[in-house]
Amino acid sequence: MWIALLLALAAQAQPLLVRGGLVYTMAGEPIRDGVVLVRDGRIERVGTLAQIGTPAGYRTVQAAVVTPGLIDAHTVVGLTGWLNQAHDQEQLERSAPLQPELRAIDAYNPRDELVGFVRNMGVTTIHTGHGPGALISGQTMVIKTAGGPTDSDVVTAGAMIAATLGPSARAEQGKAPGTTAKAVALLRAELIKAKEYAAKSDKPRDLRLDALARVLSGELPLMVTVHRSHDILTAIRIAKEFSFKLVLDGAAEAYEVLPQIKASGFPVIVHPTMARSGGETENLSFETASKLRAAGIPFALQSGFESYVPKTRVVLFEAGAAAAHGLTKEQALASVTIDAARLLGMDRRVGSLEPGKDADLALYDGDPLEYTTHATAVIINGKLVREIR
Repeated sequence: MWIALLLALAAQAQPLLVRGGLVYTMAGEPIRDGVVLVRDGRIERVGTLAQIGTPAGYRTVQAAVVTPGLIDAHTVVGLTGWLNQAHDQEQLERSAPLQPELRAIDAYNPRDELVGFVRNMGVTTIHTGHGPGALISGQTMVIKTAGGPTDSDVVTAGAMIAATLGPSARAEQGKAPGTTAKAVALLRAELIKAKEYAAKSDKPRDLRLDALARVLSGELPLMVTVHRSHDILTAIRIAKEFSFKLVLDGAAEAYEVLPQIKASGFPVIVHPTMARSGGETENLSFETASKLRAAGIPFALQSGFESYVPKTRVVLFEAGAAAAHGLTKEQALASVTIDAARLLGMDRRVGSLEPGKDADLALYDGDPLEYTTHATAVIINGKLVREIR
């Protein structure tokens, strides 16, 4: 047993030569017969085989297509559990409408089977945490999907604070908020409290107001799940009133208010391309991503929250559907790699294959956007975490 473990650790520590018939660096044009050298958890060199050759001491891993490790710009993986069982549903606390103090890192389960499921599809980084369904449900984080201890995989423990506007944020049985106007009034009142709290020099610590004060200071964006066009404009109005960073999440009817979103400067994490339409998402479109792209609005794709088993979508398939409805193949890949990294503020570390960046790579036996293609190998922080020979 120990010999096998030592051999596995030695293999992980060995420098890698990743060779692809086509390498999408997402930092320039794709490279045919490309090579990525990996050493000490970082990307060392990127180029053609003719330029780099096959240096001694590197283990070769090859595939038809190589991409940066995929990034899911918004999910609840690690908090939902892989089955519809109450005991492992950690993504939404319904005891109060406003709970920005809840931390994703305290609820995340790195051994959740869905973490391994998306990793085996090439997803190496996820923005996960408390999900939609409450006015403010809690905090999110960015973490690698290596499946190790949470503290070793986490990239950013506090990434955003998750909020929801619209019918899905309403409480039941006569509790507040029962309407969107009440929800916005509650949110505005809490932001005013946080502003007054932040201005005090001598005060007892309040975890809730601490979290919202970080939003008002610009340290954390407020990610608002919002779908209807008038609710989108309400979210933008509140963000301007309190001068905080806003990320629009979902935005099913974004195409109806493109000029206003463009003028606001706020980015969009687009609803899953293949999300079920109904209720406030009844007017969603397969072309939302391409319309945002045409309007020059920064966006990324997400898997979102799926209430049915197996409890998650695969963001790669969402990119494939977006490519079939207006995005080019490269644009679709960008939406789950470099564009997602930029939106999350992680582009200095992940999202493209460039020297010095984290060695996160996904290797495929064909076109990644085709459903019949398989991820044959996945590398996270320079370690081979999946390989099919």
